[in-house]
Amino acid sequence: MKLDISLDQFEQELTKQGYITEKEDRIALTAYLAAQLEKPILVAGPPGVGKTEIAKVLSQVFAAPLIRLQCYEGLDENKALYEWNYQRQLIRIQMREEGLKEEDLFGLDYLLPRPLLQGLMSDEYTILLIDEIDKTDAEFEAFLLEVLGEFQVTIPEMGTVKAKKRPFVILTTNGERELSDALKRRCIFLHVNPPTVEKEVRILRTKYPELPDKLAFQVAKAVGILRERLALQKLPSIAETMDWAKALLVMGKTELDPAWVDATLNLLLKSKEDLELFYREMGAERLIWETKGM
Repeated sequence: MKLDISLDQFEQELTKQGYITEKEDRIALTAYLAAQLEKPILVAGPPGVGKTEIAKVLSQVFAAPLIRLQCYEGLDENKALYEWNYQRQLIRIQMREEGLKEEDLFGLDYLLPRPLLQGLMSDEYTILLIDEIDKTDAEFEAFLLEVLGEFQVTIPEMGTVKAKKRPFVILTTNGERELSDALKRRCIFLHVNPPTVEKEVRILRTKYPELPDKLAFQVAKAVGILRERLALQKLPSIAETMDWAKALLVMGKTELDPAWVDATLNLLLKSKEDLELFYREMGAERLIWETKGM
């Protein structure tokens, strides 16, 4: 999926889709180079920093279908690549056609493509998202190497299936386990950090233009403080920051106040332990004071 536009034009296309990037985060540059080199991207970073969103916005920029493989513990080749339509094969056998051979039962008509094979067999360019690859085991990771390196898969009953058009492959990892060097060699690496206050303000202003400037800054600053100062079990994501800002906007707020921080904090902190930690070590009034004093 090589691009016939410049990096500046590519960045402009991302902005048109409402995706905010900065030179320092290298997201636009990495995606641009990956497209030009036709290489997969391995996007690492803590949960909630927008790794999956990269694939979604590229689907919009390229006007390409997004095919998503959500990884989980125990995911195997059959669930990710293909399964045979055993019911249809059985019906064909029961018809007892004269001259029916075993290979007749293992063709494309009897194949049920799963996400990986869908991406390879598509007649159009696709964005293939392999989300949270670190949740799978080393065996599944090794199986992926052929897909990532050669853009092909081997089906024992049929042989090798090569990509009709190379999909733009994006893998994400939360770092739950170390990935193999073999997988890393096949990818361009990108680490995504939580957004700076300035970037999160830009995101909020892009998503909600009617959001008052003061409230946008206070929300972004407050979330940044929570991420940096407290040892939370789950850090607030960008999506949760947007939810909080929208809730305050709906309630007609123009700036943070202690009562509404207390009333809406459950939009950011999602466990009893994190809520208790917040009130034990900070509290609403101090959080607001920190946003004004820094």
